[in-house]
Amino acid sequence: MCGRATGHIKKAMKIKGINKLILVVALLCCGTTPVLAQQNIQFTQYIFNSLSVNPAYAGYKEEWFAQMALRSQWTGIQGAPRTRQISIDGVLDPYTKRMGLGLQITADKLGPQSANSAYVNYAYRIRLNDEDTRRLSFGVGVGLTQYGLDGSMLNPVDGGDQSLPVGKISNIIPDARFGVYYSSPKFYIGASVMDLFSKSYDNAIFRWSDGSNENIRRQRHMYLITGMLVDLNDDTKLRPSIMIKEDFKGPTSLDVGAMVIFGGKVWFGGAYRTGVKTWKKKYTDGQDLSQLNAISGIAQFYVDKRFRIGYSYDYALSKLGSISNGTHEITLGITFPRKDIRLLSPRFF
Repeated sequence: MCGRATGHIKKAMKIKGINKLILVVALLCCGTTPVLAQQNIQFTQYIFNSLSVNPAYAGYKEEWFAQMALRSQWTGIQGAPRTRQISIDGVLDPYTKRMGLGLQITADKLGPQSANSAYVNYAYRIRLNDEDTRRLSFGVGVGLTQYGLDGSMLNPVDGGDQSLPVGKISNIIPDARFGVYYSSPKFYIGASVMDLFSKSYDNAIFRWSDGSNENIRRQRHMYLITGMLVDLNDDTKLRPSIMIKEDFKGPTSLDVGAMVIFGGKVWFGGAYRTGVKTWKKKYTDGQDLSQLNAISGIAQFYVDKRFRIGYSYDYALSKLGSISNGTHEITLGITFPRKDIRLLSPRFF
């Protein structure tokens, strides 16, 4: 959860219409840092649709699938992160199923700053066996992100601060992502790099004004996801999963979870998120591993063979847990089958 927090603003400010606790949250999570970092969004329910963390996932379900996700983080704190995302993906050639295509549109807001993006993802899916149960995919995503800052929500204690913007400012920045994804009926593993060009732009593009070094931008992230499917009996399955997220600056994020699937229609489970020190890195003050700790309860229900609903609740085990009401996330998904193609076997990843 710390990855979604913003660094504090150097100069003391009053926030119009925003609870001052949001600045406290930023300090608790990330310590003192000179930038407002708009970090990559981490959906708890990525396990139901991994397109949000890997472009090579496009077409995995081998039917057109659309999903809407709504995430409200740290509820009870005004100005806390709010994220909306719509995505659709499928295969362009339903018989050979070699080419996957996906579209993602995301609107993310954190206090006075925002990041709205649209990405097109393409995956080339290599068939690995005659039964066509194993595929290796290579994916690339290209898109645009509009970074924005609403200066009207920032009121400096010292009037006339030239480092703050007047009104709303924004910049549109192109970017790309790359991933690889392997899947079989019982196992999957994938790796990806998001925001590939984040280091390619001069900070001047993101500055509030000529007199300020403050900026808003996303950092490059790497993801590793893996999981498996275990048959407990004829009607019950266990689906454990792991995700590792690395931004090369703060603690590495480790997400370990498991879902129990009843009859293929009802999913119940949970996850635990924490920070781990994978190698020697210098963290900013106050950015210790325990500040990432959170537990999640996750559920998914198939209304019918085409429509499903997911819900998750995250509770921070750090100081955030005592000043917020947790994080709520809802997903709605629907599958669009081709009339001339039979319904495929269930996809559990």
